[in-house]
Amino acid sequence: MTMHSSEVPTKPFVPWNKGKVTGQKPPLKPREVWAIRVRVQVANRVRDLALFNLAIDSKLRGCDLVHLRVEDVMQGDQVRTRALVSQRKTGAPVQFEITGQARLAIAAWVQGKSLRGTDWLFPSRVDKSKPMTTRQYGRLLDEWIAEIGLAPSAYGTHSLRRTKAALIYRKTGSVRNFV
Repeated sequence: MTMHSSEVPTKPFVPWNKGKVTGQKPPLKPREVWAIRVRVQVANRVRDLALFNLAIDSKLRGCDLVHLRVEDVMQGDQVRTRALVSQRKTGAPVQFEITGQARLAIAAWVQGKSLRGTDWLFPSRVDKSKPMTTRQYGRLLDEWIAEIGLAPSAYGTHSLRRTKAALIYRKTGSVRNFV
């Protein structure tokens, strides 16, 4: 086969997601949640523990979670038992319970960093006037998942969002009253 000078050889088309896991990523199982919690606690990573616990409790999207301010989850020096946040994507308000272990972790994080009400709950390490990025949150999740021996590519930030609902569904057979 001879090529003419005007013909340019082309590479075969390769989709960007070839060989990657696609579709909905699974929620974490209770033993995986506890494995991550224990590792983060043992390593004394206060921010990571507060972020992980709040991600499970709130069922918020990553963009909503990293954009929380201290005043969203605290009143004075006490962590609220319930919080009400407006979602960025839909604009709809969402109310969620903050469990005891999450409250303890959040209180330790806020006190340790001397954060005030208008500060970001999870500020960027580069620029304190901005929140942590969703990409940084995703990288942290990848670390946590890898630490317990799972494949980070099989889980995503949405896995944490779905975890509590999946646990409730397994126990009760319904998520109608909890979502």
